Amino acid sequence: MITRLAIRYLRYHKIRTALLVLSVALVCLLPFAVTVLVGRHQQALSRRAVNTPLVVGAKGSRFDLLFNALYFRGRTPAPTNMAEYKRVRAKAPALPVLARHRAQGHPVVGVSPEYFAWRRLAVENGTRPALLGDCALGANVAQAAEKSVGDFILTDKENTLELTGTYPMKLFVAGVLAPTGGPDDDAIFVGLLTAWVLEGIGHGHAGKQKPGTILNRDGDVVVYNEKVQKFVEFTDQNRDSFHVHGTDEDYPLTAILVYPIDNRAATILKGRYRVSQTGQILDTREVVDELLGFVFQLKRFFDANTLLVTLATGLFLALIVALTLRVRKPELETLFRIGCARGTIVKMVAIELTIVIGAGIVVALCGSLACITWLGP
Repeated sequence: MITRLAIRYLRYHKIRTALLVLSVALVCLLPFAVTVLVGRHQQALSRRAVNTPLVVGAKGSRFDLLFNALYFRGRTPAPTNMAEYKRVRAKAPALPVLARHRAQGHPVVGVSPEYFAWRRLAVENGTRPALLGDCALGANVAQAAEKSVGDFILTDKENTLELTGTYPMKLFVAGVLAPTGGPDDDAIFVGLLTAWVLEGIGHGHAGKQKPGTILNRDGDVVVYNEKVQKFVEFTDQNRDSFHVHGTDEDYPLTAILVYPIDNRAATILKGRYRVSQTGQILDTREVVDELLGFVFQLKRFFDANTLLVTLATGLFLALIVALTLRVRKPELETLFRIGCARGTIVKMVAIELTIVIGAGIVVALCGSLACITWLGP
């Protein structure tokens, strides 16, 4: 009976009840969403770091190197090269990575075939990239770009004002990877040779060129100038014409993922790069822990601010309840005169307040779930 009276009162005052519910929901929404999102991001960052113990790259920002190597995000670090990869490979198992280009806003990552085995990336449809110009789409990329096996995806031109730069290239979608719940779902994977062609150090020439394109001819060796017609698409007819200029040791990489077989190998590598003038090595777990330390410092400040906002909202609700009781004084006196005990009246008001707070928390949870689905990793 008391609960029925409380519900009927709240239904009668719909607008006031809705405002109170929204006030409670807004106070609870951000703390709920932030707590879950921070926890999820912490798990995602830590899991990726544990799976990749060390990262080698050129001197520069540690965070740029970490995010580019593990998550394919952020600013591109200074390049290292294949010579550095070979030196690291002689000491421990390692994987080369070149993640500098994008296609429809998604990172295009050049990797060796071993990368898929180390990351345990399974192909859901099609095959892994095997030929020059082939690519494999992460699950999220395939869904966002609405691409499937047999389609083409065009790389982004880095600088639209640079007329002499490399042209966008058409990549053939050879496969779509199974979802992993990690950064690989948001990337497009190609072979290293394809990535070097995208880098501009490799290209293919048409068989018959326009007059004036030959810079020098020495027997069978022909050197073309910049007027030479270059391919922007990989096909079975032109793949053999693609080549990379320079020596393989100079070919660029953005990072080298290192998987030492034991602590001794890891210590030797760390010692070598401690005195290096050109390279650096990251213990990914240490860098991620340092990064999370900054995040949790901000979260503590946010929690303190949320506590003050919650206290202010509580006082606001208390003021509303007090004013409501004053307005309802004739009504409550009538209930008392017809035989309703004071304790029963207090219970009815408490039930009304409990329903409002409970409804606000439910709305906050639903809103938090929507935010987590939209912003979550």
